[in-house]
Amino acid sequence: MKIGVIIFFSILIFSCGENNERQSTGLVSELAEVKNLQNNDENPNSGKIISFNFDQLEKKYFQKNNDSIYVINFWATWCKPCVKELPAFERISADYSSKKVKVLLVSLDFADKIESQVIPFNKKNNIKSEVVLLDDPDANNWIPRVSKEWSGAIPATIIYNKKKRKFYEQSFTFEELETELKAFLKK
Repeated sequence: MKIGVIIFFSILIFSCGENNERQSTGLVSELAEVKNLQNNDENPNSGKIISFNFDQLEKKYFQKNNDSIYVINFWATWCKPCVKELPAFERISADYSSKKVKVLLVSLDFADKIESQVIPFNKKNNIKSEVVLLDDPDANNWIPRVSKEWSGAIPATIIYNKKKRKFYEQSFTFEELETELKAFLKK
């Protein structure tokens, strides 16, 4: 089982490339543009971030059976492709909030990095979407429960409603993410 966890984190590290300290300066300006689309309420991610094991996360966020569409993105502050696509998720959250679209960003950062990396990252980039931390070392158990198609690499996203569920192991531009979302809105 420890081998599986090591393999999982190796895939994460190699799939995500550079550390968030080396992220592109374009992220800040893209997120600033998204901020203008959102209301000026206090950032919900400026304080505490709730940590869940996968059973808790699944029960709270993966079993909704209502009229909303859920966009759940697995990411980490150290994953360059994850950080690059965050403005797309923030914009979806802002542009489609009246259409019952809910965005959840599931951080795969280590739990001991919440205070030193995740919360400061969210504050600096004015992340408005809900952010939770998945603190569950048994990746061999929860990765296939998210999707049997998932290798464990991030970014990864699930979009679902009560009728349909689709998994994506890729990064998105806003246009690509919006196209996928619109397929759910038609249903």
